[in-house]
Amino acid sequence: MTISETWLLPDGVADVLPEQAQVVETLRRAALDFLAVRGYQLVYTPFIEYIESLSSLSESNQDLDLVTFKVIDQLSGRLLGVRADMTPQVARIDAHVRPIEGVARYCYAGTVLHTKPQNFNATRAPLQLGAELYGHDSIEADVEMIDVMLALIEHTHTLDGAHLDLGHVGLFRSLVKRAGLNKNTENQLSDLYQRKALPELEEFTKDLAMGADFYALGRYASDLDALQTHLSQDILNDIDFKNAFDALKSTLTQIQSRWSNLNIGIDVIELRSYHYHTGLMYAIYAPNRAAPLAQGGRYDGIGEHFGRARPATGFSCDLYALGATQFVEIETIVAPKGSEQDLLKAIADARLNGLRVVQLLGNDDLSSVPYATHQMVSQNGQWVIEKI
Repeated sequence: MTISETWLLPDGVADVLPEQAQVVETLRRAALDFLAVRGYQLVYTPFIEYIESLSSLSESNQDLDLVTFKVIDQLSGRLLGVRADMTPQVARIDAHVRPIEGVARYCYAGTVLHTKPQNFNATRAPLQLGAELYGHDSIEADVEMIDVMLALIEHTHTLDGAHLDLGHVGLFRSLVKRAGLNKNTENQLSDLYQRKALPELEEFTKDLAMGADFYALGRYASDLDALQTHLSQDILNDIDFKNAFDALKSTLTQIQSRWSNLNIGIDVIELRSYHYHTGLMYAIYAPNRAAPLAQGGRYDGIGEHFGRARPATGFSCDLYALGATQFVEIETIVAPKGSEQDLLKAIADARLNGLRVVQLLGNDDLSSVPYATHQMVSQNGQWVIEKI
């Protein structure tokens, strides 16, 4: 690489410049403070671990394994993974490092690394912030996580025009089990659902066991009443399907009562990370944005890899994406050079009030601080701040 190219960064990786860094850091602090008062305890996890530790999810979620960078440890010769998601690490803490009894609530914020961008125009190094609840398998735990997620977005961003999507992988999973489908057919159906390909779905399910139910699941994915009307009594009597259906309806009712002004939709065939999630799934979207602001769901048994399977639910978001449309002008006050006590006190007082003050050096003038917005000048023996 020539000298002229050494400043270039890999695709999907970018510097965060002062204005955006200010936004992101403000979001991070506000979010972690918000989660703290909700009882979520902050944890820091290592950027890199033995791949076996990170594989607690990748065994059931090949997508996560594919986006995990892997390197050889020069000390041990073992394979290491750079974290692509912090949930496996928090699961390890809950199961092995800090195995407390009862409910555990954790939150985190840190950079993760992906081999490929996960969404259009997304970074490969998101600043992931999330919250997770371990040790409770009730609907109330899922409702708490959704409520915390929505309140966090409202606190740090905005819910104006936002849309919440709710789903439950148990509907599709129990129908697949009831019909006795093989893995290949299951994957084909999942792909059709993900693409919302109704004509193809109708053709594919014609000769399929319980095909009418599979088609109804796709055709009426956003209307629980219509879906219930068009499903066979056979699947409606299935205990696993019934539990998932009732859980989804109950969650919808409870979230509507808490967030009456929020636009809430149902999508029972939104099967992102299908093999990873075990129950309710949820995502919050902003207008004119394809990727969610935040998303999460239930992933029971995640700690089994570490010897302690526990029910779990949680959500995460990318702070870079969350703050992408927010801009803040960084006001910078330039003070003249000098060591007079009144000048130094004026600078100190301004900084104590949270103002950003830069004092000139040597023979510098205002042109040496191109991002300056204000200056400190002496008027009638007093130091005052003027807009440039």
